[in-house]
Amino acid sequence: MHLLKWLYPGMRFKRWLLLFAGGVMLASLGIAVVFNYKYIDNIEEAIFKAVYLWSGSYDYTFTALVGMLMVLLGFGVMLVAARFVIRSVITVLLPANSSEKLVDLIYEKRKLGKGPAITVVGGGHGLSVLLRGIKQATSNVTAVVTVADDGGSSGRLREELGMIPPGDLRNCLVALADTEPLMEKLFQHRFEGDSQLSGHSFGNLFIAAMAQVTGDVETALKESSKVLAVKGRVLPASKEFVRLDAIMEDGSIVCGESKIPEAHKKIHRVKLFPEHVEAVQSSLDALRDAEAIVLGPGSLYTSIMPNLLVEGIGDALCRSKAVKIYICNVMTQPGETDGYTASMHVKAILDHAGRNAVDYVIVNSTPVPEDLKKKYAEAGAYPVIVDEDVLKALGVGVIKADLITAHDAIHHDPKKLAESVMQVVYETM
Repeated sequence: MHLLKWLYPGMRFKRWLLLFAGGVMLASLGIAVVFNYKYIDNIEEAIFKAVYLWSGSYDYTFTALVGMLMVLLGFGVMLVAARFVIRSVITVLLPANSSEKLVDLIYEKRKLGKGPAITVVGGGHGLSVLLRGIKQATSNVTAVVTVADDGGSSGRLREELGMIPPGDLRNCLVALADTEPLMEKLFQHRFEGDSQLSGHSFGNLFIAAMAQVTGDVETALKESSKVLAVKGRVLPASKEFVRLDAIMEDGSIVCGESKIPEAHKKIHRVKLFPEHVEAVQSSLDALRDAEAIVLGPGSLYTSIMPNLLVEGIGDALCRSKAVKIYICNVMTQPGETDGYTASMHVKAILDHAGRNAVDYVIVNSTPVPEDLKKKYAEAGAYPVIVDEDVLKALGVGVIKADLITAHDAIHHDPKKLAESVMQVVYETM
């Protein structure tokens, strides 16, 4: 069965096998012409004699059957030979034992390469979860990632090197990676101890070093993608040094992405400083060329909104003819979306980006276990109420689906999430 996989549709192998077979047949005919047709006559006569000795008569049908078996045997031999030729080359180019998975790898690449063009917008852990699922459905995926993070290792590199924060970019690269598990583990490794490296992620340092070597963050991400064999692309929304500020309902202003949830005040809207920030052209192109655009999942104001505030991003989103999908969070986020319903999440996006920013919202339909409800309630987080009537009044379609895995904590399930997104994409294409 493994051998027959080479004949799967879309492999682009059968055409070359047939060409190879045609070449063999042409060469065989040429040899027969050079050495005289009598040799072919002798083979045919031998077959006739064998048939006569076995059946007592000349059976032309049986002779034709023998000929067909010879043709099939010839094709089988050529297929096996072609496979071993390819295998002998691949074992030099790929790591040990990869040749056995070659046919599966080629089939997967061909299939995923024909998938729809999807651009996802956001940041944080939620975006990387979605990407892990989406990469199993299409390799034509582009992640447009926030650059407003100012905490942890990313914040330190941002201040010390004057670069855009690499943390969310790193997470997206690893999520889309198709490389050895050890390489993924290496990129996510954080240094321990009391040295200046303590708390830094190796992947963050790698991207920072690559940015200095190449002189450009976008190029650094492109080269890092090669190291991790990334399916798709990861792009920053902007390459400029920005800060995210929040204007609260009481009129106060909180400066810095990491400080906003700590204020524990109701957010009126967020803005970037400086206000006019140039977008990366590749990100604008990805939004323009997408067949589907997905917002989230992730922190509403600190992961999704910063992208939409970059000059041109919100406008490109609203002008795009792609289907626009927002994945609503399952739980409210303390200090950021306290008391928010699903419609309040969507309305916040529409207010910041424009009225045409969302076509569909995907919400979780699976009840949160009572024990986890109590656990989250202690931290001030509660299940997001799906007010379907208000969502429809906003002109947004509502898709209810089982999205979560709930064991010790509530997380979006990459596979369930991707399946829900792809179902909307294929139904609206």
